[in-house]
Amino acid sequence: MSMSMMESVFFTSTSTSLYSSAWKPKSIGAYAGTCIFLIVLAFIFRSLVAGKQFLEHRWLDKELNRRYVSVRGVPTEAQRISTDSESKNVTLISERGMEEHVRVVRRHKRNITPWRFSIDLPRAAYVTVMMGVGYLLMLAVMTLNVGYFLSILAGTFLGEISFGRYAALDEH
Repeated sequence: MSMSMMESVFFTSTSTSLYSSAWKPKSIGAYAGTCIFLIVLAFIFRSLVAGKQFLEHRWLDKELNRRYVSVRGVPTEAQRISTDSESKNVTLISERGMEEHVRVVRRHKRNITPWRFSIDLPRAAYVTVMMGVGYLLMLAVMTLNVGYFLSILAGTFLGEISFGRYAALDEH
């Protein structure tokens, strides 16, 4: 292959296929619709990134604020908690009435949390969807169509304006 055949440049065609040969705009309106689709897809991607941060914070708060209740006849957990210097005595009023000898434990540092079906399975599904949307955006950019590229940037911009304050800095 010569060097000119491997050259990658952006171009401005309004009939560039997107994802398959069946999705090939045949008019300016269809091209505009494809660009609007890409804007919305990029916007959704930014919302997914912010949503992941929201879920991670919720899951971490749930992990850090676990409550342990001592049960009669099972002193092992109660003994372990009573020797913990970071726990404090509280009285818990539940639907069964007042239960004494309940300790609320708050962990102050983040360790690796244990694997939990209720957290790790939804996290894996969420990240899979998020990555799928990200790869669809990448494939659209790889067409080297200027309109598609600018549409993705516009959607990212709008998504960041809308959801950027919810995403943590380490996710950018």
